[in-house]
Amino acid sequence: MNRVSTLVILLVMFLSCGNSTTTGKGATVLKESMKEILSNLNKEEKVIAYRLDTLFTQMNQTGTFNGSVLVAKAGKVLYQRSLGLSNKTTNDALTDSSMFQLASVSKVITATAVLMLHEREMIDLNKPFAFYFPDFPYQNVTVGQLLNHRSGLANYIYVLNSEIFQPNYKMNNEEMYSYFITKNPKPYLKPNTRFNYCNTNYALLALLIEKVTKKSYSEFIRDELFKPLGMKNTATIKDIDLNAKNITRPYDTKWKPIDLDASDYVLGDKSIYSTPYDLYLFSEAMYQNKIIKAETQALAYTAYSKEKKLSNYGYGWRLKDVNDSLKKEVYHNGWWHGYRSSFHRRLNDKLTVIILSNQLNRSAYQTYRVYQILDNAPVGDTLEDVE
Repeated sequence: MNRVSTLVILLVMFLSCGNSTTTGKGATVLKESMKEILSNLNKEEKVIAYRLDTLFTQMNQTGTFNGSVLVAKAGKVLYQRSLGLSNKTTNDALTDSSMFQLASVSKVITATAVLMLHEREMIDLNKPFAFYFPDFPYQNVTVGQLLNHRSGLANYIYVLNSEIFQPNYKMNNEEMYSYFITKNPKPYLKPNTRFNYCNTNYALLALLIEKVTKKSYSEFIRDELFKPLGMKNTATIKDIDLNAKNITRPYDTKWKPIDLDASDYVLGDKSIYSTPYDLYLFSEAMYQNKIIKAETQALAYTAYSKEKKLSNYGYGWRLKDVNDSLKKEVYHNGWWHGYRSSFHRRLNDKLTVIILSNQLNRSAYQTYRVYQILDNAPVGDTLEDVE
């Protein structure tokens, strides 16, 4: 049997089979969604979809991946699949509408909201944060330095240990701010010394959004981003029922549930829940300059920490291959309480790769394996007979 015939058979099997690790309604939805996607793909794209499915199915079957995936290029979804369980206790399968805690991928949303307000001349990136919050004791830290993690501030996650681990406590951003300035922890670095990744920066930016818009952070991003973009399954932890069926539960690698703590309710740095498809809608809107202008996005995709050699950070985005216009990638990963998330975008060919997991499998970060499939797919005669 030649290679092309084998591919045809495998693709037919792919079209006709649901997720082998799920049952019932979840598998039916998966099967139908993939049929619709495949019907819109050309021969080469179908082979890519098959190879992606082989990759993620194998990882799921070997216990190294439980989650949802979407891969798109130039406005076309090439692959979308949910593999595994949303809730181990009830054995509920993941579906395309299962919502995952984005962890630090939430920073992308926060940074975009700040840049929207920058375009409206409501926030000056060069102003000290203390210009907006006069009682802020770190007078020389600018808004821009919060965005690019060059503030040098201490991380509230570590500084507020005793406060965060109070039983049944849900800390909000105002309380985080009050605790933080009361303790007045010594900064790790002087502002603008070097890159130092810090959750405090983005929790403060959420407060800034609230201050200038006179709306809660949750309301602003819902009204200005999620609703206009049709992100129907995206919200902060404040706006969802954590016991709802479409909210995934977090687990470690041995399926032990992981509990939340008070810091889960501090917003800006984390605690947005979403799906791969909703993040795809966000990514496409960015590619089409519907959210912020191209020149504003250029600010977000600029490398601000030249001391970093292999990668860099812009405004809310990590950066790879900064000086290569063909390969330049903007992305963010996340890791929080059993969730791992990857949101990667290659700007030149408008590629979007989204992997969300509710289990601490490192495979959620292995986007390079997706790139290998996308960039090394066979072309030409070998695809002529693929249906």
